[in-house]
Amino acid sequence: MDILVAILTLSAAVIAILFAVFTARSVMKFSEGNDLMKKISASIRKGANAYLKRQYVIVGIFFAVMFVLLSVMALFELLTPYVPFAFLTGGFFSAFSGFIGMKIATASNARTANACQEGLNRGLRVAFRAGSVMGFTVVGLGLLDISVWFILLKFVFGLKPADITGAMLTFGMGASSMALFARVGGGIFTKAADVGADLVGKVEAGIPEDDPRNPAVIADNVGDNVGDVAGMGADLYESYVGSVISAMALGVAAFHNIQSMALPMLIAALGVVCSIIGTFFVSTKEGATQKQLLRALSRGTNFSAIVIAVAAFPLVWFILGKENWPMYFAILAGLVAGVLIGQSTEYFTSDSYKPTRNLAATSETGTATIIIGGLSVGMLSTLLPIVIVSVCVLVAYFVSGGADSASQGLYGIALAAVGMLSTLGITLATDAYGPIADNAGGIAEMAGLDKKVRERTDALDSLGNTTAATGKGFAIGSAALTALALMASYIDKVQTIDGGKAAIANLSITNPTVLVGLFIGACLPFVFAALTMNSVGRAAQSVVKEVRRQFREIVGLMDGKAEADYATCVDLCTKASLREMILPTIVAVIVPIIVGMILGCTGVVGMLAGATASGFLMAVFMSNSGGAWDNAKKYIESGVHGGKGSENHKAAVVGDTVGDPFKDTSGPSINILIKLLSMVSIVFAALVVGFSIL
Repeated sequence: MDILVAILTLSAAVIAILFAVFTARSVMKFSEGNDLMKKISASIRKGANAYLKRQYVIVGIFFAVMFVLLSVMALFELLTPYVPFAFLTGGFFSAFSGFIGMKIATASNARTANACQEGLNRGLRVAFRAGSVMGFTVVGLGLLDISVWFILLKFVFGLKPADITGAMLTFGMGASSMALFARVGGGIFTKAADVGADLVGKVEAGIPEDDPRNPAVIADNVGDNVGDVAGMGADLYESYVGSVISAMALGVAAFHNIQSMALPMLIAALGVVCSIIGTFFVSTKEGATQKQLLRALSRGTNFSAIVIAVAAFPLVWFILGKENWPMYFAILAGLVAGVLIGQSTEYFTSDSYKPTRNLAATSETGTATIIIGGLSVGMLSTLLPIVIVSVCVLVAYFVSGGADSASQGLYGIALAAVGMLSTLGITLATDAYGPIADNAGGIAEMAGLDKKVRERTDALDSLGNTTAATGKGFAIGSAALTALALMASYIDKVQTIDGGKAAIANLSITNPTVLVGLFIGACLPFVFAALTMNSVGRAAQSVVKEVRRQFREIVGLMDGKAEADYATCVDLCTKASLREMILPTIVAVIVPIIVGMILGCTGVVGMLAGATASGFLMAVFMSNSGGAWDNAKKYIESGVHGGKGSENHKAAVVGDTVGDPFKDTSGPSINILIKLLSMVSIVFAALVVGFSIL
């Protein structure tokens, strides 16, 4: 059984990577267009590469320090000797996933713009294929990391199942750390550039979006890649491996056998095949509406979900035995919850539905009302995801035997998270496609292509805003389930350490350490959001000042007779984002250790519970508010409520500017935060048990 599981999982990883390579080659066969389009694309590529190189230097220092710290803990037998190396591989593969996604995105933006000269469907095909490279690279590398470590720990070092999962949980911490750096740093870069470009270019100077006269326009396009592609790839990688590993750990705690570890790995492997099949169902026709474009992408994701829903039943039956077949419904609950969260997000953020259209209408009375309306939409949008996730948790827990065995019920919740992320290959493809379409629109504008081309790229971009919002909702929902599973893994970890049962005996809400931990945890997402929002604000101020300076001092720039200094804006965003990303990440790593050392293990459990609850709500609220503001602006630009250049449009641009850091920096980073808190707590559990004050 164990060797077969290892082979199948490794094979699925290889298939995903080979499919990504094959798809990348097919994308590269499309033409980049004329020389000007190639030049613009090269500038974006150069800026993105320069940013990532500098980011990886800073991240490398952090990982070196953490490796030394973990190695010292291993020397004192607070950790196994495999943990420091697992931490490094998790961080490396998370970074590598984002890097590959960024490389294909910057290579396909001009190709998408050029393809849109031939038709909407051709442009969709290029952008979606490029997004597929990202999606299948993430799942391929994730399964490769999991399967290689499983083979090493099981067959080379001969560890028991509990020791295997204990070591593997640590590379989830490495992946989460890298993901937070990537999301926060990339998010600050992209939104600083976006805010600077919009406020000065569109609102003050009255020039179109992506106008080549705007000095921040290249930085804006670079930001789309380092934030929404490289950052997102690292983010979803850690979500994916975190869900699988936490399910493996809880499976061992519940059943104490290799079969319970095997099931999450095989579900993930099956999801790769289903996702590949689903990619062939994505296509559209010329002149398609937003709803038709959404249906085109939904065909692929829905087909993949249906296939895995059918195939998972015999898998559960044969792996866990017929007596445990009801656990299939936990997987099904996760799949259904993922689809429903996506549809909920689509309803609140797409301009095909009332919330965003009504939000666009509030621009009739100015900037204040559109900001108030966007906040309201975001707050209201938290209701459905909370209900969906709550029902999913209850179903997964009780169908898995939670009434008789809490450990089996928690394993069911973890399986639901695996089910939700099982089709990540194609789900992430629809998400990564968005920034590529956005860049294609910018290149079409800067290269002076026919108006019809820009209309097609705008249609794809608007769809991308919705799929990106849907992807963020999907990631946040899976993060909540994974965080619950990781919290259970933490409790199990503490109970296996000497003295652990006494350390975590009372988890009642009346226990003051639990209650204080709960308050601290509930506060953390707000503090984290404040830090990242302030970071975007400070970085954006420097870009705004620079763009104003160039408009003022470069003679002939506004007349199109002189060229803007794009490199200075790119450099400003790079320096600011790398400087500002450090504090939020360090806070996420240090706080669980400090809380544990003062309040003990019960305080840590309270902190994890508070952070998961408030973080889930905060992330949904911020992501959906930002998505609604963005698409309300796009809806006005389509010609309603005065269209481009009107006072309504200017109000919508300001609303979108407020929403930018909501949806692309703070919101999506919070889902990494709540998982990283759990990962750090698990890794340092032995330290807390042995040396805490209370």
